[in-house]
Amino acid sequence: MSESVGRSLNHYAVASFTKPYWALPRDEKERLHAAWLDGLRTAAKKLDIYQVFPMEHAADLLVWSAVEADEPGAAFEFFDAFARATNPFRQYLKLTATLWGYTRPSQYSKAQRSTQEIDAFAAERKRYLTIYPFVKTAEWYLLPREERQRMMNEHIRVGKQYPEIMQLLLYSFGVQDQEFVVVYEMEDLRRFSDLVADLRAVEGRKYTERDTPLHTALWRPPEETLALFR
Repeated sequence: MSESVGRSLNHYAVASFTKPYWALPRDEKERLHAAWLDGLRTAAKKLDIYQVFPMEHAADLLVWSAVEADEPGAAFEFFDAFARATNPFRQYLKLTATLWGYTRPSQYSKAQRSTQEIDAFAAERKRYLTIYPFVKTAEWYLLPREERQRMMNEHIRVGKQYPEIMQLLLYSFGVQDQEFVVVYEMEDLRRFSDLVADLRAVEGRKYTERDTPLHTALWRPPEETLALFR
């Protein structure tokens, strides 16, 4: 992504409904959905809500919020609005994980924007989404720039063999425990699993310190996703 395109902040919240929520009548669940959704849409320029259960046993939803982040106050305004939208329903909702970071131009790619780069503000999403935190070893950053570029070229070459799989790389240095958040969208999970298996064999893999836990989610329009949990 080029600087002219602008940077964005992307926030992923994995959530579960609590026991008091499941005790509510159906119409009260629907009112809660509508009120929460209205608040979330106020907080973000683009909002998507994904189904996580039963891919995970301890979570129901994944909320993806995307905001423009060219201004210094963008993060403050988003987190304030997200909290105001969610706090009234904390009795019924529990966030089990949060991952977030900023987009920025890649130092390893000459292209201003890859054809496989996810548009955080796209109107439509692909059927499947996977997301995970990523941390490289200290040894990686001590390698010469040319050596890191050589290994990243191999990584990029493998990724281009799966042109239908889209990626968004977020930078989280200094703001969360991980260094990156890696996001993929695809229509076929089998192809994504093949891609990950192929990437296990690239040389740069030995400099991976951590790339779990991984979350897999299914996309529908937000109202449809929430309707699954009435």
